[in-house]
Amino acid sequence: MLNQEQIKQIIPHRDPFLLIDAINELEPGRRAVAEKLVSEDEYYFKGHFPQEPVMPGVLIVEALAQTGAVALLSLPEYQGRIAYFGGIKKARFKHKVVPGDKLELITELSAMKGPVGIGSGVAKVNGKIVATAEMTFAVG
Repeated sequence: MLNQEQIKQIIPHRDPFLLIDAINELEPGRRAVAEKLVSEDEYYFKGHFPQEPVMPGVLIVEALAQTGAVALLSLPEYQGRIAYFGGIKKARFKHKVVPGDKLELITELSAMKGPVGIGSGVAKVNGKIVATAEMTFAVG
């Protein structure tokens, strides 16, 4: 549905910190589904860990947040704005994400009060849940 260049028109993230490759489903203000192809060339694998590369869990949560930011900032009233992290709750990491994996990132926005909201995310590889988190955000 949206490629990386189109994503860059919605959120301000850029390489090496743009952690989603495509948006496959989008309901502005409600939900987005993204994908990330985890390459062996990712910058973080040089140190995490050289002998056994594993995608850091916090970067999986960041990818979920970026997915949610696309859903939120797709609304006309938030275009051109930035969604900042306000907090992370209930983060759980169930399986490793390694080079060659294709992450499916699903983020749903569940509540919004003024510029502050809550979203919940699920990351999957091959249909298996690898991480979940609840995220609070504020639109700047």
